[in-house]
Amino acid sequence: MQKLKIAFYYGADAVYLGGKAFSLRSFSDNFTDKELEEGISYARNLGKKVYVCANIFAKNDDFSALERHFRLLSELKADGVLISDLGALRLCKRVAPDLPVHISTQANTLNRETAAMYRDLGAVRVVLARELSLKEIAQIHAFVPELELEAFVHGAMCISYSGRCLLSDYLDGRQSNRGECVQACRWRYRIQSAESGKKEWYDIEEDGRGTYLLNSRDLNMSRYLTELKEAGVCSFKIEGRMKSEYYLATVVNAYRRILDGGYSEALGEELNCCARRPYTTAYMLGENRRTEDYSNAPAEGKCVYIANVLGSEAGRVLVEMRNRFREGDRLEILSPHADFGKEIAVEELWDGNGVPCTDAKLVQGNYSFACPYPLQAGDMLRRRD
Repeated sequence: MQKLKIAFYYGADAVYLGGKAFSLRSFSDNFTDKELEEGISYARNLGKKVYVCANIFAKNDDFSALERHFRLLSELKADGVLISDLGALRLCKRVAPDLPVHISTQANTLNRETAAMYRDLGAVRVVLARELSLKEIAQIHAFVPELELEAFVHGAMCISYSGRCLLSDYLDGRQSNRGECVQACRWRYRIQSAESGKKEWYDIEEDGRGTYLLNSRDLNMSRYLTELKEAGVCSFKIEGRMKSEYYLATVVNAYRRILDGGYSEALGEELNCCARRPYTTAYMLGENRRTEDYSNAPAEGKCVYIANVLGSEAGRVLVEMRNRFREGDRLEILSPHADFGKEIAVEELWDGNGVPCTDAKLVQGNYSFACPYPLQAGDMLRRRD
């Protein structure tokens, strides 16, 4: 729920989320039925939207519970349900005909005929496969202009076609297409020859740490939002359901500002302020053979997440500490408002009891210090390293 609120605070028009079942993020906290009601109500009061994922590849035993889930989402007036399974789509249209259906990227929509088929089956939106180019998206839009097209523009990608990966199933017994992916694509691999009679294992080396041939780069289309819009995309999607609050705030804030005021190098650089893998535009600009990341771990962001702002009053800001800071540090404001990017020198630091101190080292402790800006609850502070 807190991430939902952060996404909206920093400028998202809609969020996509999962209930306790049927979503492809089983290891996320996800939403209970009561929390779904609360989240949808919260969004509606802001004039924003909630789309709920029910995009597993369903088995026979899933359908009774799926029916209850679709009826609940219809009663709660969710703004859409993401579906990848044709049987689930058929069920949804039968038991919850007023619930708008979005076709998940898991369904691998790669061409105009498939898009038209989903339109004929009652879908109002298709989340396109990540393997398409701008030219191909434009062709789909021209063929079915009444169908809404959504495209991922930022975040982690799967090495398999639109996330339909089986590595997790075979290597760890966890079913990727039912929300249990262990991201086996991020592991290091070795090979063994089956022909020479030798049974030695060999590292496939790129450097001293090994290689990660299945490890995808992160998508970043921030520079090309205008081109995506001109191709017919009406919804830009950021992958981030299991990312940190700071990641969400940074990325959503940057994309909101780019959408409203156009791309700039400064806003593009914002996307390097949080941990991420090397960036790629995937196949949007045409064929691309540089979509893998041969390193093991995400690059550290250029900023350290320091604190959440709880409020400000009488020339002081009250914060909840996330990483250690000290009197004399210079902190930068992360905010959807006009004070974004301004610096504060930490002076007159007090602990949560109002006692002067020089070192904010209590994890999640409350601290306050002098601040010339009227910061709001939801803003964050960071330090450039």
